Amino acid sequence: MIADREEIAAEQARLDRSRAHKQAEVLGFLSGRAQPVSLSELRKVLGCSLVAIKALESRRLISVERLRVRRDPLSHLSLTTPPAPVLTPSQQAAWQSLQDAIAGEGTQSARPPVFLLFGVTGSGKTEIYLRALALVIAAGKRGICLIPEIALTQQTVERFAGRFPGRAALLHSGLSLGEQFDEWQWIMEGNCDVVIGPRSALFAPVPNLGLIVIDEEHEWTYKQEDKSPRYHARDAAIELAQLSDAVVILGSATPDIGSFHKAQQGEYRLVEMKERITPRGYSPLPEVSIVDLREELKAGNTSLFSRSLLAAMKETLARGEQIILFLNRRGTATFVRCRNCGFVMRCPRCSIALTYHSVERRLICHRCRYSVPVPQNCPQCFRRHLRFLGISTQRVEEEIGRFFPEAGVLRWDSDVITRRYAHEELLQDFRDLKADVLIGTQMIAKGLDLPQVTLAGIISADTGLNFPDFRSSERTFQLLCQVAGRAGRGIKAGRVIIQTYSPDNYTIQAAAGHDYLGFYHKEIDFRRRYNYPPFSRLIRLAYSHTDEKSCRSEAERVYRLIVDEMAREDMADFSVIGPVPAFAFRARGRYRWQLLLRGSEPSRMLSRLALPRGWTVDVDPVGMV
Repeated sequence: MIADREEIAAEQARLDRSRAHKQAEVLGFLSGRAQPVSLSELRKVLGCSLVAIKALESRRLISVERLRVRRDPLSHLSLTTPPAPVLTPSQQAAWQSLQDAIAGEGTQSARPPVFLLFGVTGSGKTEIYLRALALVIAAGKRGICLIPEIALTQQTVERFAGRFPGRAALLHSGLSLGEQFDEWQWIMEGNCDVVIGPRSALFAPVPNLGLIVIDEEHEWTYKQEDKSPRYHARDAAIELAQLSDAVVILGSATPDIGSFHKAQQGEYRLVEMKERITPRGYSPLPEVSIVDLREELKAGNTSLFSRSLLAAMKETLARGEQIILFLNRRGTATFVRCRNCGFVMRCPRCSIALTYHSVERRLICHRCRYSVPVPQNCPQCFRRHLRFLGISTQRVEEEIGRFFPEAGVLRWDSDVITRRYAHEELLQDFRDLKADVLIGTQMIAKGLDLPQVTLAGIISADTGLNFPDFRSSERTFQLLCQVAGRAGRGIKAGRVIIQTYSPDNYTIQAAAGHDYLGFYHKEIDFRRRYNYPPFSRLIRLAYSHTDEKSCRSEAERVYRLIVDEMAREDMADFSVIGPVPAFAFRARGRYRWQLLLRGSEPSRMLSRLALPRGWTVDVDPVGMV
């Protein structure tokens, strides 16, 4: 209000006589308030229009001012500031290596260092990140911390914002547009010390950047594959660090094979943390048992759970402890087949089977979200012989209800996490012991710290093992080790049970022994023998078309162009794989064929090709399918 009380009273009387009742009501409401009122609150309480407010403003009875109010995405969190823990000898040795470089070499060397922090699960890598950031901040610089999933933001924010209260910003696609805008402005103005988020947070306008941390650096979610630009956040971060004279820390318990190879070659600086730290001090990694599912079938056990896993679950629940069960397949049944004619229900727009979801009682395509109700009869032979085959997370949930009806169960996959803050709420419920069992896909494997979990069960370790991709063994090993690392992080020791049909596979054996180095040496020999990265580079050329024949014809045409170029020039270290149909041959109504260029410089060949519309180019793809 800018008018005095007498003037307001006179204006109210005049407005009432003129039947401008809303304007009079606004004046009366504001005159009784000692503090300013937001425009949205005023309109909500009184139901008045902007016209009425502007009319009062034009007669200088009230004033309307624009105030900048930051929409803080962290406002819903209750953050505390715990004291920094005392470093263990293992952490201290790792910290000393980093501290010397950050304090001195980061400004003296022409090429800022890249550290690979190779620490077993639970070794305290986050504390090293926090101390490195504190050192950078003390020097007047700022940092970025990348995480592989939005689901991990709360846990990471709690640690960073707790250590640097009011100085942490959050950026990810789950924020509203207004929140993203406000965070961007706040960062650009230098109001925060650290930006946290998934790969896109790397492009935040951080002034005076001094440190980039990439946690779980091996995760393939750091590569943007679905749209241009198809970049890898790790590679982009290293380039950005060189431009900004910043230090990069890549952290993982199971580093990417390429990253570890670079560390072995001296391109990255390797820092190791071999001891696991829990509230009970130094602790061994959890005991891992392998169960041969072939033997379970021979013994007549057709359940999803082996006898040893069932017994372990019973003991764990009896002690009041928590369980994590991992299966990288969501839904109830992975496909539906007619046992009479063999017909499989498939998506009419994609080349994949429809997945049965018992809650919705629908068949859903996990690629394009096409869905149909479950038919009573087979669409091909019209018999009532449809069978639901394969296992998925909903089926695991149903099986737990059958064996342990008294157990509280939470399921964490993209079918359940459909709204904002659902990740945080689910994790908080599990931390608060509102459930005994957490079932999930790969989300539960990525860096979660759940101290009450003492048993981790892997329902099927074979899900991704036989994928047509040279990285399938590496991904399987990383997932198994990461899931195993969730058990025994609190006061009590942990146990892990891996169920598999391939118990002798070196990937399974290495994961059971927590033997990263053993796995690395076998895998790097395989890569060297067949000239796969890191001993070569790949470029994937993919073509899509609505017509199957046209798609294949175009792929073969480009293949012939490549062969002709190879014949004209000496390219001894260059080869082409394909053309072949993509693993998902049809997606959203479009057929797909692909070629893979392999060599030390496959971009030389790419520069000679004129690719028409419909082709996509992915340099250094994280997968071949």
